[in-house]
Amino acid sequence: MARRHQGCALLAGVTALIVALSAALYVTVASGDGTARTTSAAGRPHGSAAPASSGTWVGTWSASPVAAEPGTGVTGLAGRSVRNVVHTSVGGTSARVTLSNLFGRRPLTLTHVSLALAADEDGPAAAAGTMRRLAFGGRTTVVVPAGRQVVSDPVALHVPADADVLVTTYSPTPSGPVTSHPRARQISYAAVGERTRDLGGAAYTEQTETWRYVTALDVLGDEADGTVVAFGDSLTEGADSGVGENRRWPDVFARLLREAAEEGRDVPRLGVVNQGISGNRVLADGFTGGLTGHGLAGGGPRAGVPDNPSGLRRFSRDALDRPGVRTVVVDLGVNDILRHPDVADPDRILDGLRTLVRRAHARGVKVVGATLMPFKGHPRWSGDREEVRQRINAEIRAGRVFDAVADFDRAVRDPYDPRRLRSDYDCGDHLHLSDRGYARMAQALDPDDLEGGPPVRR
Repeated sequence: MARRHQGCALLAGVTALIVALSAALYVTVASGDGTARTTSAAGRPHGSAAPASSGTWVGTWSASPVAAEPGTGVTGLAGRSVRNVVHTSVGGTSARVTLSNLFGRRPLTLTHVSLALAADEDGPAAAAGTMRRLAFGGRTTVVVPAGRQVVSDPVALHVPADADVLVTTYSPTPSGPVTSHPRARQISYAAVGERTRDLGGAAYTEQTETWRYVTALDVLGDEADGTVVAFGDSLTEGADSGVGENRRWPDVFARLLREAAEEGRDVPRLGVVNQGISGNRVLADGFTGGLTGHGLAGGGPRAGVPDNPSGLRRFSRDALDRPGVRTVVVDLGVNDILRHPDVADPDRILDGLRTLVRRAHARGVKVVGATLMPFKGHPRWSGDREEVRQRINAEIRAGRVFDAVADFDRAVRDPYDPRRLRSDYDCGDHLHLSDRGYARMAQALDPDDLEGGPPVRR
């Protein structure tokens, strides 16, 4: 998808100018694991960055960085405006975004970044009066080193719940592999040239089902007291759910919480963010190759960075470091069973899940754990693998793993053959769910289980 830049001499000149301007200016960014780092930034001071509200910072949307985008290994997306469409779970009166260069091999220079409410569903046009140019440490250009991420300054903007938001970036220089989240189940856009503040969508002729660079949208306000993180694999990511319809189970659960609050029910007020990655496992990293190897100069991801890090490896970054995190809902383990060359060891998987819980408790975070859903009929199903799933579920239901249990297995299984998904909850591959199945998962999560903290250890 990368556009070949015309005029190599001009491009080199622009690159040199940006590097020179940015050499002595600094803004704080974070590494992939959330550790503070320093990197150069340039641009004019942006006086409207300060928020005009008070309250609590919470996550309203997020997506884990997954891989380097194929075909972007040399030029990245130089000379293109990338307009990501993301969907909020709660509202606020100020907002900020996180941009990632985790899979980059060289610094990523962003000279223009904007935030706006979408004018229409599933479109690139921005609503009038909502366009905001983002700054980083007071400056509108930021240089993000390879393997790092940056958080923007807050901007005053009334962001509603259950709304599409546009996060648009522009880089004038080649940056190498683009950090992305494919299989987004959401159409985003790109345009030739610097069009980050376009209200209209006419220039945004390229469509993609991938989020690029942006990994989080946080809001400040009083609609929510904290964040609940949905941490899992493709079943949390929303594989095969309706594109652009926000029917992943975390989306549905966020709507259920809002509706209950509007009805006057005593439910927790939480932003809901989705940190699902297709193929994710508790124990093992993945180097899929198919996502990072094709079309990249040099091939593969940045040295030492798996494009599908294990749940154990990414738990701090993707769950515990989310703003205002109160509770994590963990739905992991099916891929540890399916992708093991022989028969997975249930005790090792359970030990991994318990390690996640201990880490969460050390940070004062509660963990709700999901039972593993059935997959009979899938090509990798076997009686031995079914026995592993049952053993793990028995431990989870007995309360020997998590602080509370979301029994997704019982909610979606076929009552006549509990080893299978109920037919109307099955998307057709006997592993992933239909939109109706994802809705049933959301209904099976008790909001009361999100209340309170982890148990006190004596």
